Amino acid sequence: MAFPRATPYLERGLSMKRLYTHFGDRIFAWALLLLALGVAALAVLMAYELYQGGSLALRRFGLLEFALGKDWDPVIQKSFGAWPYILGTIVVSLSALFLSFFPALAAAIFAAEYAPRWLAQIINFLLDLMAAVPSVVYGLWGIFVLAPWIRDQVQLPFYMWAAEHAPWLLPLLGVPTGYGLMTAVLILASMIIPFTAALARDAIALVPKEHREAAYALGATRWEVMRMAILPLARGGIIAGAFLALARAVGETMAVTMVIGNSHKLPYTLFGGAATMPSVIANEFTEAVEDLHLSALIAVGFLLFWVSMAVNFAAAYILRRQERLVKGVL
Repeated sequence: MAFPRATPYLERGLSMKRLYTHFGDRIFAWALLLLALGVAALAVLMAYELYQGGSLALRRFGLLEFALGKDWDPVIQKSFGAWPYILGTIVVSLSALFLSFFPALAAAIFAAEYAPRWLAQIINFLLDLMAAVPSVVYGLWGIFVLAPWIRDQVQLPFYMWAAEHAPWLLPLLGVPTGYGLMTAVLILASMIIPFTAALARDAIALVPKEHREAAYALGATRWEVMRMAILPLARGGIIAGAFLALARAVGETMAVTMVIGNSHKLPYTLFGGAATMPSVIANEFTEAVEDLHLSALIAVGFLLFWVSMAVNFAAAYILRRQERLVKGVL
């Protein structure tokens, strides 16, 4: 039995609805494109403004000489070299990532695979709470709690032992004040643990359930399932999360500035003072009264911008490769 043909009025109504729907989709797509291009344009504008602000120092010393120079004397010699701060940023950030990665991964694995649901919710809540704590609070905790404890319980005993048994170690230890490279690394490691753990937890949770069930069906133990079925697929997300946490560590300012000791020397001592690129900007920006000094600080910010961009590009590249690998497996 043939149904009667729809009236022209109904056909016209359906076509108009489809037209408006497609028109709305196009408007929404163009709005998303403009917002995305706005974010990219903002990054380009930021890089341009930083270069313009630091152009006086970069023209006078040259980009390579400025980046690799070791002398920073804005008062007498008027010389500016950012290498102690670049090296300090690299050493502090990588050391903090090394210390925080395995505890964060252990917390993520336990919360995602081993813990009961109620305990996993508590762990996830505490990790999110740690990530929300302002950096200045970590810095105050470092000043009043961590730095005195490190000075009294770690630095002084080790310094006294080295003075008696290995005097050649004293130049490498630095002055045991509690403020220095080691304290900054510990503070920064405690700050990026929540970020690494949260991203690793999400990467583990995204592994399809079928991979776990197939491994269990073959007689694998819980650890073998984790090692052979879950971690290989989640590896890219875990590593990319570590890189994003590293980018967070590279740009950290207040907490590191409050405990690192803020020295212009190269960070060759374990307990001695050092400085990072964000810390030197925070310390000296309000005191920069000469144009060359201010331009040198902005040039340090320009280098910091590209270091952070390199870390984020590396994380995006690893994520893209891992997505291809997972699609090939699935």
